[in-house]
Amino acid sequence: MAIRYRTQGFILKKTDRGESDRIFTIYTRDFGKLEILAKAIRKIKSKLRKGTEIFYLSEIEFVQGKIYKTLIDAVLVENFRKIGKDLRKMALSFRILEILDNLIRKEEKDEKTWNLLINTFKELNRQPSIASNQQLLFYYFIWNFLSVLGYKPELNICSLCNKKLVPKNLYFNFKEGGVTCEGCFRKAGEGERISPETIKVLRFILEKKWRVVSRLRIEEESFISLKRISDYWIKFLPQAAIF
Repeated sequence: MAIRYRTQGFILKKTDRGESDRIFTIYTRDFGKLEILAKAIRKIKSKLRKGTEIFYLSEIEFVQGKIYKTLIDAVLVENFRKIGKDLRKMALSFRILEILDNLIRKEEKDEKTWNLLINTFKELNRQPSIASNQQLLFYYFIWNFLSVLGYKPELNICSLCNKKLVPKNLYFNFKEGGVTCEGCFRKAGEGERISPETIKVLRFILEKKWRVVSRLRIEEESFISLKRISDYWIKFLPQAAIF
């Protein structure tokens, strides 16, 4: 008799297979990222459909087959309804899931990633329709997620000379994984200018102080700097080390 496994899972992606089947990529609390086959789920009478939409947090049950794990039950826990009614929230949510799917290996349980994912979606669901708040939450997720993967940037001392940073003429060096002083920037010949205020925001983000971060009044120039550095960090890491 096949062993049944039950856990909570967050639906990341779905791919149609054959005439009525579908393969789901699900990040689970107890088993990490899984690919699970749902047989005949595209038929109208399928009982599995209610708990298997993108962004759904569900209680799932599956069995291990010779090739695929097969879904046999899915009960909705939270559908994050407000995200589906806001195009900006949906766009950010898809970006989060795409990054998560690309960077996480299969079947590696990680409680920190699980908690970060679920708490981020709960917060995004509660967020008012203010673009800057939602975007800041996205960066909160990204920097903490990459830190869980082992890519926490150095923000307190120079990444090259190891001296304490003075809040003036600072640069983010992506290859060195953190901020460098002006002298080391000149020697290395590479880096992205970063303001002390942006560094301060990143420090709060990496301390997981979302309540503090969400109340910060960030100048437009610093927010633009945060966006530029965050976007480049997302692109740089997979190319440099993860794959």
